[in-house]
Amino acid sequence: MNNTNITLNTDSYKMSHWLQYPPGTEYVFSYIESRGGKFSETTFFGLQMFLKEYLSKPITMEMILEGKAFAEVHGEPFNYEGWVRLLDKYNGKLPLIVRAVPEGLTVPTGNVLVTVENTDPEFYWLTSYVETALLRAVWYPTTVATQSREIKKVIKRYLEETGDVSGLPFKLHDFGARGVSSYESAGIGGAAHLVNFMGTDTITGALFAMKYYDTEVPGFSIPAAEHSTMTTWGGREGEIDAMRNMLAQFAKPGSLVAVVSDSYDIYNAAKELWGNKLKEEVLNSGATVVVRPDSGNPPEVVLKVVEILGEQFGYETNEKGFKVLHPSVRVIQGDGINYESIKEILETLAGSGWSADNVAFGMGGALLQQVNRDTQKFAMKASATMVNGQWRDVFKDPITDKGKSSKKGRLALYRNRETGEYVTGPEANGADNVYEPMLKTVFLNGDIIKEYTFDEIRKNAEI
Repeated sequence: MNNTNITLNTDSYKMSHWLQYPPGTEYVFSYIESRGGKFSETTFFGLQMFLKEYLSKPITMEMILEGKAFAEVHGEPFNYEGWVRLLDKYNGKLPLIVRAVPEGLTVPTGNVLVTVENTDPEFYWLTSYVETALLRAVWYPTTVATQSREIKKVIKRYLEETGDVSGLPFKLHDFGARGVSSYESAGIGGAAHLVNFMGTDTITGALFAMKYYDTEVPGFSIPAAEHSTMTTWGGREGEIDAMRNMLAQFAKPGSLVAVVSDSYDIYNAAKELWGNKLKEEVLNSGATVVVRPDSGNPPEVVLKVVEILGEQFGYETNEKGFKVLHPSVRVIQGDGINYESIKEILETLAGSGWSADNVAFGMGGALLQQVNRDTQKFAMKASATMVNGQWRDVFKDPITDKGKSSKKGRLALYRNRETGEYVTGPEANGADNVYEPMLKTVFLNGDIIKEYTFDEIRKNAEI
């Protein structure tokens, strides 16, 4: 099977929809929006990956025959003549126009982010046919990028109140590669996180950003231990040897090395091993040892470990009145980390007089996997159609759930040039001295018209 075959990259029922539109249908106009959700705004990202990997790949006769053969057994009608006509007329390129907000832009929910419509009336059925793949390509990376950015806002606030904001790009590290459903999810979600931060252990995310967004390596990591490398030195008695090996292998002046230290007793490890028996080796190395707890109640454990390291290695009080550990030690918490727990940990530290400078976070499944389409209530809906030369508004307005009401008409997104406010309105309004149109044509009739570099996206997403 060809995994770029758009005839099969859809829902089963979509195969029958070409027979369901009114006679005389010529054009279908649809839009994508976040209708609300956990966060009040979304950071748009990921469409370019989909355009390059899927939508810009021309349909072939092999794909059409593959789709036809599947549909016949699967129980759905297949628009064989329509796909063959598309192949003959456009050499397999899709007669669609896709407009979207610039990637990296943060837009309040309830606004149009993407519009799509067919450019040839013969292929009115194509707009909604691509909904499944297109919506999926948008909601997932946008939701990950949004959550990552919202966490960045939280960490930034605590750094501004208690410490130094310059360390912000490395405060949230992506631990999510093993916690996602597929290699592609790791790549897409991992790249979305890198829109906001520069720390990652999800190699795939960095590779996807490089492949689809014209960038050099956009994410960085440091040597770090896992429990298997710490517990194979002879159990509890050998833990100090494992730690000493980490120092010997990686602790150089100016370097960082992360060492998971809760294999047996995190508090003993912080006080007696790092803070006593290995203290001089840590100080003499010129490195920063990042102690990693990996169990227990995160706010409680992080605070206690920071306090122990402060007792053993010392600390200074910064100009904002908060304590900062000696540069030779820091803490990273990678267990139980999510949007809520990060706020709780930072609030607990601040409440005890400790700066957010002392801690970084590793976030795994909660970053890349514990999101879904309903996190930000994403939907793609038809809002206008031309039938026999006349445009009709298309919408739904269910009495049982007004939150699922959809917009009507040909839509566009505008930004007020003076206030920066975003407004979704009729496409016919166009630009004027007050409102700037924000949707850019990125795809037209099989070709990618507009691309964004990763640097441009990061700049758009800056807080």
